[in-house]
Amino acid sequence: MNTTALENREIARQHSNEVKKGERFEFGRNWSRFLELLNEERILKAEESLSGMLETDTLDGLRFLDIGSGSGLFSLAAKRLGAKVHSFDFDTSSYECTRELKRRFFKNDEDWVVEQGSALDRKYIESLGKFDIVYSWGVLHHTGAMWDGLDNASLAVGNEGLLFVAIYNDTGSQAKRWKVIKKTYCQLPTVLKTPFAILTMIPEETRRMASAIARLKPWEYFEFWKNYTNSRGMNYWYDIIDWVGGYPYEVAAPDEIFEFYKEKGFELRKLKCGGVGLGCNEFVFRKRS
Repeated sequence: MNTTALENREIARQHSNEVKKGERFEFGRNWSRFLELLNEERILKAEESLSGMLETDTLDGLRFLDIGSGSGLFSLAAKRLGAKVHSFDFDTSSYECTRELKRRFFKNDEDWVVEQGSALDRKYIESLGKFDIVYSWGVLHHTGAMWDGLDNASLAVGNEGLLFVAIYNDTGSQAKRWKVIKKTYCQLPTVLKTPFAILTMIPEETRRMASAIARLKPWEYFEFWKNYTNSRGMNYWYDIIDWVGGYPYEVAAPDEIFEFYKEKGFELRKLKCGGVGLGCNEFVFRKRS
């Protein structure tokens, strides 16, 4: 099923209204700036991250669903690894970002479909059919109905298929405090958002700089900013904005995710959750026949 122009306009209108009300962060607007920095090194990092968690060097011929494609980087990585990719995102600018990456690298390739859609639209996801790999990294906890999104993602996984999700870790009162910070950011006037993000991150950046100074290597702090390409190929400043502004915001403990999918007939294949703090726990499940 391909979304129609009318459906796209309705989704875009809903997204725009939520942003105006301060109920949603403009993830796509942030990632559109990130595309200016995209290079081969970042793409290779994304490929390594994806193939590492999936424990394979090739996705040749496999159907890959990217739920909440964001910048489009991991749809691109999957495509370069040989997959037949279907990408969609609720955020209008994220949808455009993914379309732009397809235009740059696989312009006329019919094995990469890019649409605007919602992870909470059960009928839409059911209409897409079954996939060998369903991927949703750091997305479903931003839908405003995380457990519904997690449930819907499972619908698209074929028998013996893989489901790769990453969800914010539940750190109790710390996570609750950040939920307030994120909502505050989204409700601020545009002119105040960047100063607010900077002020919010000053304690963490001060600790990082103090650590470098204590080791008599103050230049390492500035090199960290200059050379930052984390294990997923991202950019540090845009990661900060994404983190501070990322609302809606929900969290889950690893055992909650494990039990949720166990009841749906999935078995855990790989887990990355040690020492993530407020970050994402990563899970790869296989759907039992």
